[in-house]
Amino acid sequence: FPERCSLSIKLLPESVTNKIAAGEVVENPASVVKELMENAIDASARSIRVRVEGGGKGLIAISDDGDGIPADEVALAINRFATSKIDSIEDLQRIHSLGFRGEALASIAAVSSLRVQTRSRAETEGSELICEYGKVKSITRKGFPQGSRFEVRDLFANVPARMKFLKSERTERSRIADLVLFYALAYPFLHFTL
Repeated sequence: FPERCSLSIKLLPESVTNKIAAGEVVENPASVVKELMENAIDASARSIRVRVEGGGKGLIAISDDGDGIPADEVALAINRFATSKIDSIEDLQRIHSLGFRGEALASIAAVSSLRVQTRSRAETEGSELICEYGKVKSITRKGFPQGSRFEVRDLFANVPARMKFLKSERTERSRIADLVLFYALAYPFLHFTL
């Protein structure tokens, strides 16, 4: 039997719990693509563009022409359990969206360098949020087209144990291509670019 730890029970720091939670949602680059594409579909996008470098380890960029995120909600969007898809426990009985838990963006932000550029339909100016491994670095107002663009760089660079479970660049790229094809077949009225 392994030797028992003699550590006392304690609450883990938020930085640790965020990385653990992120591992439940973000397993590999394809899971990042899945979460961001589903957000785009839920945001009524008609066109979704996916760009990947290094099999998704270096860069995942997803752009859409959907509803966008209002400026006053951009910072909130990367918090755990922040969602626009449900308001109460009763809403769980009638979910009509692909996602609803409000964990995807927070999980992605916790394990990457994330840039969000977005403009809602109702606004004339967009917002840019830059977040480094769960910490917001800046939020600025800028001109952007209506919709959202998410750039995820250096996935799992702050969680080396997670990096070693990723497959080769070719395998990760293939997973992403299969996923985009699946969504393109499931949503033939949307335009997908990879």
